[in-house]
Amino acid sequence: MPLEIRQFPCLSDNYGFLIRDRETGAVATVDTPDAAAINAALDEAGWRLTHILNTHHHFDHAGGNLALKAQWNCEIIGPKAEAARIPGIDRPVGDGDIVMLGTSKAAVYDTPGHTAGHIVYHFASDAAAFVGDTIFAMGCGRLFEGTPAEMWASLRKVAGLPPETRLYCAHEYTKANAAFALTVDPHNDELKARAAEVDRLRAAGTPTVPTVLSLELQTNPFLRAEDEGLQAALGMIGADPVEVFAETRRRKDSF
Repeated sequence: MPLEIRQFPCLSDNYGFLIRDRETGAVATVDTPDAAAINAALDEAGWRLTHILNTHHHFDHAGGNLALKAQWNCEIIGPKAEAARIPGIDRPVGDGDIVMLGTSKAAVYDTPGHTAGHIVYHFASDAAAFVGDTIFAMGCGRLFEGTPAEMWASLRKVAGLPPETRLYCAHEYTKANAAFALTVDPHNDELKARAAEVDRLRAAGTPTVPTVLSLELQTNPFLRAEDEGLQAALGMIGADPVEVFAETRRRKDSF
């Protein structure tokens, strides 16, 4: 595996991610939630920042761009559809583009829904995807700028990655997400077991991120709009999956 990944908490519930190409020493931060926390992690690792990979424009994902660029003269890569809202962007990218971090290759996927131009970065050789706020462990991002149809299509795109893919989500929302998931998928035994495990992990202060796609396919209600058990719990048997997803998201918004 050519990538070395370091994860650290920042702000109230964000995670920061530093990724280093072992062969060349190129280092990226995925998003910039907190420049000071990112610099502390760089200092601890003894790494120099060469790239910023933004997933979307929200301040807790791009707010540290300019400070880090001024300090490190790093290249900022971000979503083409939000280029005007990504501070200091050097290279806009979108669906089908490839981003190289040294010798490590990431495929870019457009995943609109949370924001209009959200993207994710998939390093296939490392079975790792940096998904920002598109998908969380047992959850998904709020639809601030996109439609349910757009978000469902984006989630299906993530669901189509290899099942062993580790999903590096940007927030520690898992305990709350599990509590909600049980209200709409109450007969899911895998979900019940996972919720109990999450309770144990969080009680010990252990992160629940990254998650693994295969586990999300079994337990994340936002990926399960086609599942008959979830549809039955919502009173929507046979409904269009987009409508099932939209109803699930609506209930989560008021949970």
